[in-house]
Amino acid sequence: MTNLLIQDIEKSQVTKKLPELRPGTTVKVHQRIKEGNKERTQVFEGLIIKASHGAGSNKTITVRKIVEGIGVEKIFPIYAPSIEKIEIIRVGKVRQSKLYYMREISGKAARLKERVGEKKKLMEAINEEAKSKDEKAANENETVVVNNEQAAPKTATKPETENENTVNEAQEKQEEKMQEEKKPTEAKEAAKEKDDEDKKEPQTSMDL
Repeated sequence: MTNLLIQDIEKSQVTKKLPELRPGTTVKVHQRIKEGNKERTQVFEGLIIKASHGAGSNKTITVRKIVEGIGVEKIFPIYAPSIEKIEIIRVGKVRQSKLYYMREISGKAARLKERVGEKKKLMEAINEEAKSKDEKAANENETVVVNNEQAAPKTATKPETENENTVNEAQEKQEEKMQEEKKPTEAKEAAKEKDDEDKKEPQTSMDL
């Protein structure tokens, strides 16, 4: 039971899909290295002499290259977060799963025959996977946009009605104020008219 649980946890940590990495393949490994507060990407190009058969996040590759006549080997856990990407340069034709004999030979003897068409197949598989990922992401974005559009009118209707109600109430209040202001002016005008009439009446009686 414990082994099965460990395997399930390791499989869940595999977050990226990589091409099939076999011994005899020349690769470029882009590794992110942290130096103090700075980060940089280091590229290590060499031949895969061993690929572990483990499943999940424990899978590793051993890459060998020659630097100034000295053989340098590095073991990379391919699903580590520090590994940005792995590029395939060429696929060699080999019969063994572990190429330890490459440590004892150099020069022309260390050259491997290339598998014609293998690199093309691997690159096509990688491109198909990338396309499927892009399509999936695009579909998810479309569904999110549609959901937002459907939800938008429901949320937008409430504030509009509230704003309309507040505007109507403000207009009614303004009209009431205007009417209240008009009332005293109308009363004053009526009183003035009465005074004018009272003044005119005695003049007419004097003329008689």
